[in-house]
Amino acid sequence: MNRTEFIVTTAIILFVAFLLGWAVSWLMHRMTRVTQTDMNELDSMARNLHEAEETRDQALAYLEEREAELTGQLQQTHAELRAAMDGLRDARAEAEELRRYIEKVNAR
Repeated sequence: MNRTEFIVTTAIILFVAFLLGWAVSWLMHRMTRVTQTDMNELDSMARNLHEAEETRDQALAYLEEREAELTGQLQQTHAELRAAMDGLRDARAEAEELRRYIEKVNAR
């Protein structure tokens, strides 16, 4: 193999390598490109996600509002219970006092 044949052979090998690399690059580009259908699907998913996040935020706001309302009702119920217990305690004390007074009057 003389020098000219070596240069031609090397040139052919390099050209074939270039064509093979270009073909693989083109094939990869065709396989991985994003189509309009994919973009429409991504837009749809983004809208659905946004709507779901808004719904979640509304649900959380409603839950916080309801929790605050129920906490207020519970505190009011506890206050009413304390007032009722104080009234019952006073009524029992008054009944005991009247019982002692009646026993004292009957004992004379």
